[in-house]
Amino acid sequence: MEKEIVLTIDGLKKIEQKLDHLKSVRRREVAERIKQAIEFGDISENSEYEDAKNEQAFIEGEILTLENILRKAKVIDENDIATDVVTLGSTVTLKDLEFGDELEYTIVGSAEADPTESRISNESPVGQAILGQKVGSIVEVNVPAGMLKYEVVDIQHRH
Repeated sequence: MEKEIVLTIDGLKKIEQKLDHLKSVRRREVAERIKQAIEFGDISENSEYEDAKNEQAFIEGEILTLENILRKAKVIDENDIATDVVTLGSTVTLKDLEFGDELEYTIVGSAEADPTESRISNESPVGQAILGQKVGSIVEVNVPAGMLKYEVVDIQHRH
């Protein structure tokens, strides 16, 4: 059975925008690069042509990947996001019990995870550990660097 791809409304919009950009802008740009490279003459030893063809293949692969994600996507109903327990779509404040730092993460499906934007996958070690937890829960997360201990401080639903 194929793995279900879970997306938030924001994640769905971002993927649709990226797909649209690849199809409408990047395809055209790389086609122009190929055309210019062909105009330089002999394409057998033309590195510009090779680079453009490789970029074209990458873009087409990315388009197929995004289309596949959209075909399999299950969008989280924002009304179903609980605030009493951590679920997909929850924004969670965690307190690091060793250092006292507070971290805020939004739990999303793996297709839209982006740690640089504090969007972590429900399949990540931290995501798995906090799913289903309530405010006040203490969780331990086994990571390559050792054991991390967090307290769930707050659970919110952000639109």
